[in-house]
Amino acid sequence: MPAEWEPQSATWLSWPSNTALWPGHYSLIPAKFAEFAAAISKFQPVKINAAGKLRTEAERELKEAKADLSVIELTDIATDDVWCRDHGPIFVKNDQTKELALTDWEFHGWGGKFEASLDNQVPGKIAARLGVKKFSYPFELEGGGIEVSGDGLLLTTEAVQNNPNRAEGRDDAAFHAAIRDGLAVDELLWIGEGLANDDTDGHIDNLARFIAPRTILAVSEADKASPNYAPMQENLKRLREMRPRGQRLDIIELPLPKSIRLAGRDLPPSHANFLIVNGGVLVPLYGQDSDKIAMGIVGDCFPGRKIVVSIVACC
Repeated sequence: MPAEWEPQSATWLSWPSNTALWPGHYSLIPAKFAEFAAAISKFQPVKINAAGKLRTEAERELKEAKADLSVIELTDIATDDVWCRDHGPIFVKNDQTKELALTDWEFHGWGGKFEASLDNQVPGKIAARLGVKKFSYPFELEGGGIEVSGDGLLLTTEAVQNNPNRAEGRDDAAFHAAIRDGLAVDELLWIGEGLANDDTDGHIDNLARFIAPRTILAVSEADKASPNYAPMQENLKRLREMRPRGQRLDIIELPLPKSIRLAGRDLPPSHANFLIVNGGVLVPLYGQDSDKIAMGIVGDCFPGRKIVVSIVACC
């Protein structure tokens, strides 16, 4: 499985469709999503799952956002919601032949929290559309729940992979073997807990990201009163103690923003949930003091990227 900073032929997205999952804010979402897709289109092609009537909305909003429509393709693939990093395929590439293939894992709405029957069909439909080999595995695994170094290391969380909502009744040895086989992973690296109130139960893409084969950008919480303080300190400790292949990892800290109150819940924003594209990095910002610090840190981590694009969260 290639690292995210390696050259990409396209980014796959899924157009937002479920109003119930954006309580009180859905009217803002299509335009914001179009801005996100437009930003990616300045760097590389974008393929967007937008079935049926969503296609008309997507075309209108993308045009309004001044996206480069010449590199955007809308596909007639239906989804339950927008989280393509999780329900989409995990692509792999043969180092010798350069052949592209994809892996298809089970996706059930982060352990059964949300309807995901359409989402679970997405990898198979993309494989058919692209005409590439598909390797299927009978285990729940979400793209946002794993981070890879590009040379055989995979980082994940116990909070997600060992959660009973995904792991109950599972043959753990077979699951780990499937990850190693399907993604060409030599070593699994584990940290513990995720952010408080994270619907994903603790995806690694909110917590710690490989930015080079032995360098990880990891979130930290300075507020000792925060429920995230102790778990993030423990994660940092475990990362610093890791010695994959006998080597120490370089750990760079990234401050967490304050939680966002929405629909009666304190939601966990993170600057670590960025997207690396060809020549750029798209970083989520939240209108908080941490924004400027995060932009500086991420920018320093990717000196070869021409532009660091900021995407301001709307909620």
